[in-house]
Amino acid sequence: MTSEPANLFDPAHFAGVRKPLLEAETLPVWAYTSEAFYKREVERIFMKVWNFLGRGEQVAAPGDFFTATFAGVPLIVLRGEDGKVRAFANTCRHRGSELLEGKGNCKAIICPYHSWTYGLDGRLVGAPEMGQTAGFRNEDHGLLPIRLETWAGFLFVCFDPQAAPLSQYLGGLVEKVAPYGLGDMVLARRREYTMECNWKLFVENAKESYHIATVHKSTINKYASARSSGYWVEEAKGEYCVTFAKHEGSMALLQGDSGFPLIESLEGLREAGGTCAPLIYPSTYLACTIDCAWYLELHPMGPNRTKLIHGSLFPRERLAREDFAEVAAHYYKRWDITTDEDIVASDRQQRGLTSPLAMPGRFSHREPLVHTIDNWILDRVLGD
Repeated sequence: MTSEPANLFDPAHFAGVRKPLLEAETLPVWAYTSEAFYKREVERIFMKVWNFLGRGEQVAAPGDFFTATFAGVPLIVLRGEDGKVRAFANTCRHRGSELLEGKGNCKAIICPYHSWTYGLDGRLVGAPEMGQTAGFRNEDHGLLPIRLETWAGFLFVCFDPQAAPLSQYLGGLVEKVAPYGLGDMVLARRREYTMECNWKLFVENAKESYHIATVHKSTINKYASARSSGYWVEEAKGEYCVTFAKHEGSMALLQGDSGFPLIESLEGLREAGGTCAPLIYPSTYLACTIDCAWYLELHPMGPNRTKLIHGSLFPRERLAREDFAEVAAHYYKRWDITTDEDIVASDRQQRGLTSPLAMPGRFSHREPLVHTIDNWILDRVLGD
């Protein structure tokens, strides 16, 4: 019987994971089910790193906003009158009320409890009946800012004021995917899912080809199987890992479906013959193929629950085509089918891991990045 030990973070429990790939075993079962392990991940990973939180197109105009709760922290992301995108804690500085819900556009942020009012830059501009409160000054009670930086149209937030800038975190990834012109792509569709699984399970699934022959046997496996395609791990110089898959056609289409032409900037490059797929640690998957790109944005919600957001990106020029909606539907069909397949597989895995008889397994040679990811996590969860 496998049970959660009292000394949960004793490195001895993870000695098997620390071995070389083909000698190693997978993480202990309770790393996917334990509330204490999850809280340590939040504290030592998600509160310390740059976390992906969508695209700039989601807040295109001044006053546009969306809200999110990431790793238990309610957030507001909005574009100010000056065109700058900012993030704030979604909590009033008076009595803590949630300020905004969902998404929309606003001229100011007005607390629904006592009408404290904040400008789009987070300054407190109105606090009714606070004139008699000793020493009260509006400038001392603005919204709490959260660090937000952008890259190629992507938005990242960081809760640690001491963390290195996003550019340093991404490192060599910026140059690696530069040929795709991600900054000139447009978010054409965004879909949300709630999964009944630990965030690590879906991350691990995204970065191994072993499951393709089974989970995607009627879809991806028909034209980009692990055996027929050149799947290989490439060197990473930053907080990410990355694979390149060599194959014919677009990885974003089902076999036989027509699509958009090759991204012009890829002409003559290696990238014109396959798919580059980095995972930005800890939980952002990005796939860049010959005609488009897509991302998987994961929000941890507890040890056994995760929000998944799928974003579809196309070169801006493609959206101007009269047949865009018709052709894009082919891509959406592929993504919807394979995303559902991966969710079913991950939820099923979580259910299996709740068994008191579940035990760690062994790695295949097709799971090198699962081993890498798990050890990256352990370095932070077990580190000082």
